[in-house]
Amino acid sequence: MTYSELVTQIQNYMETTFSTTNVDNFIRQAEQRIYNSVQIPSLRRNSTGLTTANNKYLQCPSDFLSVYSMAVVNDDGDYEYLLNKDVNYIRQVYPSPTYAAIPKYYALFGPDYSAPRELTFILGPTPDAIYTVELHYFYYPESIVTAGQSWLGDNFDSVLLYGSLREAYLFNKGEQDLVANVEAKYAEAMNLLKQLGDGKERQDAYRSGQIRVPVTG
Repeated sequence: MTYSELVTQIQNYMETTFSTTNVDNFIRQAEQRIYNSVQIPSLRRNSTGLTTANNKYLQCPSDFLSVYSMAVVNDDGDYEYLLNKDVNYIRQVYPSPTYAAIPKYYALFGPDYSAPRELTFILGPTPDAIYTVELHYFYYPESIVTAGQSWLGDNFDSVLLYGSLREAYLFNKGEQDLVANVEAKYAEAMNLLKQLGDGKERQDAYRSGQIRVPVTG
């Protein structure tokens, strides 16, 4: 489903014509809700960066949503995966920022003071040299509103459609029975997406065995 097809379906279901701004808001709100409800492996990225010697902070990618894993490449070229901890744990274990070594832990610290819209990680201990860092993370894809197409539109258009309709009905103060019907269809589509993102894409037959439905009678 492309952006134009999605807009047409929203207008047809609602039997009314919304402004482009309102329709785009419905779609963006639905996308945000979906991406924060299911961790879809297909929407995972890999990024590499460099630490700065004697600087315990590391900036997040601009499209960052959540962490999957973080690793530091040591002097031998081996990957050492960092453990995720709370900021207060890192502060407690390494109270002096001048203590420097290869990092072992990381935490999501908060906004970058020089760029408040961007998040940063804090590392512990403070890096003593320049290290390559490999970050696997879930990201916010470009909205179908601006891209014209998206992974959701191509692979799971039902959840995008009903998510957008949900926002449209709430905006339009629709009848409660209609809102409840759309909520139910959205929940059904989300359940199928969770089965894919949180289930099927995280297993295989060799490790997990084939899915079997109990036979009765």
